[in-house]
Amino acid sequence: MNCAFCTEFAALPRRDQGTRIICEVSGWVLLPTVGCFAPGCGYGNPSSPHAFGRQAAEAIRIARNQLRELIGASAESEVVFTSGATEANYLAITGIARALRGVGLHIISTAIEHKAVLGSCQHLAEEGFQVTIIPVKADGLVDPSDIAAAITPKTVLVSIMHANNEIGTIQPLAEISQITRECGVLLHTDAAQSLGSLPFHVDHLSVDLASFSGHKIYGPKGIGALYVRRGTVRPVPQIASGGQEYGLRTGTPNVPGIVGIGQAAAILAEQRHIDTHRITGLRDQLLAMLRQRVSDIRVNGSLIRRLPGNLNITIPGTEADELIEYLPGLAISTGSACSTGQPDPSHVLTAIGLDHSSARSSVRIGIGRGTTLHDIIATVQQISEAVHSSTVKVEADATEQPAHAAVGRERSDRLRLPGRPGRPRLVSGR
Repeated sequence: MNCAFCTEFAALPRRDQGTRIICEVSGWVLLPTVGCFAPGCGYGNPSSPHAFGRQAAEAIRIARNQLRELIGASAESEVVFTSGATEANYLAITGIARALRGVGLHIISTAIEHKAVLGSCQHLAEEGFQVTIIPVKADGLVDPSDIAAAITPKTVLVSIMHANNEIGTIQPLAEISQITRECGVLLHTDAAQSLGSLPFHVDHLSVDLASFSGHKIYGPKGIGALYVRRGTVRPVPQIASGGQEYGLRTGTPNVPGIVGIGQAAAILAEQRHIDTHRITGLRDQLLAMLRQRVSDIRVNGSLIRRLPGNLNITIPGTEADELIEYLPGLAISTGSACSTGQPDPSHVLTAIGLDHSSARSSVRIGIGRGTTLHDIIATVQQISEAVHSSTVKVEADATEQPAHAAVGRERSDRLRLPGRPGRPRLVSGR
């Protein structure tokens, strides 16, 4: 029987007619062979008892174990498949908060979290929860002592990302988990950005919940997972009907996506350490070469505790949006893809102390598995040529106001982030 759907994708850095280079890898896709999903090839509903359904269910079981082994989980039931890390973050944060509402109404997070996390915290604030937003230092790192000082008897959850998606800083998660365990508080981490390049073991980091995304580990888009440690209170599901994914995520499972993330996890388990060493070298070469060609470049975030493939730089006097438009062959960005089109500068960059002008002059460059030295050389040449062009120079904006003024214009009932490193901010529900 011919298969109606049998495909293999590999979206790696490519050059179209020798000119186009794909550098932004924070959301790259490398979908290994998914296999056949036509009648007779395993396209059955995994919840159905017939042979086709059992075959699909077995494919999910294999994929679940591939991801379980990668993160060091002890049981299949600890891995819950979702549509991505955004859904996993929401399920973890709102689900745990609602499950423990009778214990306490206090949540702690940081100023540089992904907006999927900050949005979940905002949602809880509107339900009456108190949310404390911890500022970070100028290098993008949170001080564990600030977390300890913010915990109260009513704190039920701390959510700290493992590594930042914009500036690449790696948080001291093991130190923070020691604090939360001593206080009897659950710890959730958004590990979407780190799993693809850093060793991640749920026991070594002592996290209770962790969110992952398929396309961040060279897998398919539209699939993710939430780790929930066995024995942890179960999050309240977003949809109450149905029993799929151990009752936490109902609906017919995305079999091709699940198989894809499983295969990506299996490949990552064997190749991650090789990738990490090579990619770190390429990133350091990229920075060194850029500094030779472009003056006054500043690196945002710690260069010591940093993801191998992340480089976020400020190029003073350059308009980042104009630079990106000037370089259609380079897939670089001004921040998270989830914030594309937002008029305000990155909340991550303002949280580490950048003013609006510097934030608007900053770009994020990602390096990944398929990046080559030739790509690095060509990228440096194209960026340096663009920077020295008058097209991407910043024009004076007489109407621009400092970050704190912009924050002050927000609605008073919205969760507001510190514009600069400073004291924790407590947000109460209405």
